Amino acid sequence: MSSIDYSEKIPNNVNLSEDKTLQRALEHWQPNYLNWWNDLGPEGSQGFDVYLRTAISVDPQGWAQFGHVKMPDYRWGIFLNPKEEGRQVNFGEHKGEAAWQDVPGEHRANLRRIIVTQGDTEPASVEQQRHLGLTAPSQYDLRNLFQVNVEEGRHLWAMVYLLHKYFGRDGREEADALLQRNSGDADNPRILGAFNEKTPDWLSFYMFTYFTDRDGKFQLCALAESGFDPLARTTKFMLTEEAHHMFVGESGVSRVIARTCEVMNQLKTDDPAKIRAAGVIDLPTIQRYLNFHFSVTIDLFGADESSNAAIFYNSGLKGRFEETKRDDDHQLHGQSYRVLGVEKSGDGGRLVEREVPLLNALNEVLRDDYIKDSIGGVNRWNKVIEKAGIPLRLVAPHKAFNRKIGSLAGANVTPDGRVVSGAEWAARQDEWLPSAADRAFVASLMGRVVEPGKFANWIAPPVMGINRQPVDFEYVRFN
Repeated sequence: MSSIDYSEKIPNNVNLSEDKTLQRALEHWQPNYLNWWNDLGPEGSQGFDVYLRTAISVDPQGWAQFGHVKMPDYRWGIFLNPKEEGRQVNFGEHKGEAAWQDVPGEHRANLRRIIVTQGDTEPASVEQQRHLGLTAPSQYDLRNLFQVNVEEGRHLWAMVYLLHKYFGRDGREEADALLQRNSGDADNPRILGAFNEKTPDWLSFYMFTYFTDRDGKFQLCALAESGFDPLARTTKFMLTEEAHHMFVGESGVSRVIARTCEVMNQLKTDDPAKIRAAGVIDLPTIQRYLNFHFSVTIDLFGADESSNAAIFYNSGLKGRFEETKRDDDHQLHGQSYRVLGVEKSGDGGRLVEREVPLLNALNEVLRDDYIKDSIGGVNRWNKVIEKAGIPLRLVAPHKAFNRKIGSLAGANVTPDGRVVSGAEWAARQDEWLPSAADRAFVASLMGRVVEPGKFANWIAPPVMGINRQPVDFEYVRFN
């Protein structure tokens, strides 16, 4: 089960050739996928030979090989982690039962909804990022963008396989719809708001892959606990690939910061205007981008109180992050959790906590786990600034800042957690979020650098290359 059959039209380790009906259905879907990739995948790149990794096994000791490949020829496939004999449902009302190999009828609609929502995010991010290749700061970064893109495409295949195999005609229709919705489309947008935002520049891309792909990690970890075993096995392997996406984001922002600090020390100034005049991105602008991407991403976890989250958990469909490492009864009856709200008074107000049933607060639990994890990367970015001897520090904003979902939606809360009037928010939001001028400045720096080993002025080179290759390796052959 760990090796992958590449002799088939659709590479897989699920013995697809033994189910001819399913194989034909997926082979019918495949050309539609390739049409979508050619229409809405990375722009102007179909003829490039790109140094990409391709999964050859689900064995963590040696699961990928690297080589130059044209992206339309990439072998997207269906890969599940090996089946764990004797696995049980580890939480909810089915705790202790054997994990399900088929969809329980009573949970069919909810499982389909979970899989469709996860699946919809995968092509959405490719669509959001399709123009970025035209302004890549180096071959190394262009290759990393394309690696992220092809793996998001593979994650779409992972969800489409589950829909086709386990959900019959409904599943096939949902799989088709995953290619019909488009990021930012006014008439048929993607399901989740963050996946309809533009990713117009590379600072946005790095922030997206750090913050929003990290949301993907936490959602996949919660689904990897599922009592529906094929979903758990699928998402566990997706997590293996997802780690690189977050590395691209964290290291990308770190390299932007390193270059900015280098210029600050050369010029002996922290004046944003002078820093910008030198062609790099000032730290206050990086902070505003951080504020935006952090706040948009934590909305992806949903409302702080959610009966759906309770149902998904109680039914054994979606667990908590690292569910089996938690020391409780894994059923959560009679337990509570604190969530935030706003108590308004006059032009402002204050944030107040209230106790709610833990089962109803599971979105908030996952959001809080995510916030702790995200702050770790912000602290690592600060070490780059500290090492450069610069006193400023980046800070993750308060979780009530700039929220659009849940009880905090529309609350006028500053990055440091103060509730302010609507007038103050309107007057000061350009201090806290990227302004049109900020975005125009960052856009003005974007321009493709194609020579191996060369980097745009606004970003530092990486410490090392990909797969032990040198930094000046020819990661993309433009042909």
